[in-house]
Amino acid sequence: MTKEKGMYECGACGNIFPKWSGKCPSCHSWNTIAEKTPEIARNGGGKQRGVLLSAEKSHSPGEERKRMGVGIQETDRVLGGGLFPDSLTLLVGNPGIGKSTLALQMARNIALQNPQKPIFIISGEESGFQVLERAKRLGTVPENLKVSTGFRIEDVLETAEQEKPAFLVVDSVQTFSSGEIPSASGSLPQIRAVTESLMYVAKAKHIPVLLIGQVTKGGEMAGPQLLAHLVDAVLQFEGDDRHELRMLRALKNRFGSTSEVGIFEMTEVGLREVMNPSEVFLSGRLPGAIGSVIFPAVEGQRPFLLEMQALTATTPFGLPKRSASGFSLARLSLLLAVLEKHAGIRLSSLDVFANVVGGLKTEEPGADLAMCLAIASSKTKKAVPETFLALGEIGLSGEVRAISQLEKRLREGEKLGFTDAILPSSHKIPKTSLQLHTVRTVAEAVGIF
Repeated sequence: MTKEKGMYECGACGNIFPKWSGKCPSCHSWNTIAEKTPEIARNGGGKQRGVLLSAEKSHSPGEERKRMGVGIQETDRVLGGGLFPDSLTLLVGNPGIGKSTLALQMARNIALQNPQKPIFIISGEESGFQVLERAKRLGTVPENLKVSTGFRIEDVLETAEQEKPAFLVVDSVQTFSSGEIPSASGSLPQIRAVTESLMYVAKAKHIPVLLIGQVTKGGEMAGPQLLAHLVDAVLQFEGDDRHELRMLRALKNRFGSTSEVGIFEMTEVGLREVMNPSEVFLSGRLPGAIGSVIFPAVEGQRPFLLEMQALTATTPFGLPKRSASGFSLARLSLLLAVLEKHAGIRLSSLDVFANVVGGLKTEEPGADLAMCLAIASSKTKKAVPETFLALGEIGLSGEVRAISQLEKRLREGEKLGFTDAILPSSHKIPKTSLQLHTVRTVAEAVGIF
């Protein structure tokens, strides 16, 4: 089967080809090549919408553009201080994680801050009645907060042209489509056309747009990676739907840092900001618990304490099981091998389970030492004192390596009443009220207890 007319474009990598094929020659994706028409190539569907900026509308290098705060401190932190007037932001996350709730709270707050301007939520997944009922649970619904339903991107463009909203939410990219593209909503050409049309709304009309998307089973953003290149910021809302805590991260941010994190708690009336996450993460910890060690993590510029837990048990089968929640399974296997080789802790016949309390994830190498001590504690049945912190990266030779932002981590422990810390001897000793126990190897760290 071969098509010979026009030009063809891959929706996954964006490359152009003179003829159609089932498999992209560049990125090797299947069924991603579609015919490229001049209209779609220029503006993502619909009539040509070129934007000619006059000298009055252009921005000089020294001009300072003002951000618009969304009324949620944790979200503004991740955005870098708020939304820019011509920004297109993509919010992604698992179904039911709270994306629509967060977008609704943002829209409601902006509506309260700008009572003279309309704020629009256009939903392709829920009816207007459903969205408004959720809004009522948050409190008073501002009169200028408008909710409508639709599936055609042309209707969204018409609404933006006529109403000129101060903020626009489109929920979600997979449910909208352009009538000029002969494919179903959610297909790669449709997702690209919808995103490009919303980019036109943001850039030409100076309307901040929040576009909601889904993630795949593997936790990655659904749709072509081209989406991440088109938008100004990609925010990922993550967490375990069996836990109340949620974390907001910036995977991409043209207007700010990608290292900040916002933490929320899901309640019956919406998302509540968690201003002191350390207290929340440590609540419910049992005194003298075996297999529990505290690690002072840092996300962006924000320190907080995480409880690392481990459980070892004799396997009833020939092949021991390794399981990790919130911690890298590959990293766990490495640490088990280091403990067995360099600390003399036999784990080859044991099931090992690792967990980061609260449903959160950490990929910091600095959490290695805390997890090793938790595993050793469970194996030897000796509890690490509850007033101890542990931090350090573990190398394959069993050495404990230094990590960054040490003083900030220790200060967070001081504030919450911790008295001791185990850390690498290669660190320069900071000023702290904690009693420091420096170690060179993981064997030395395990030997403290």
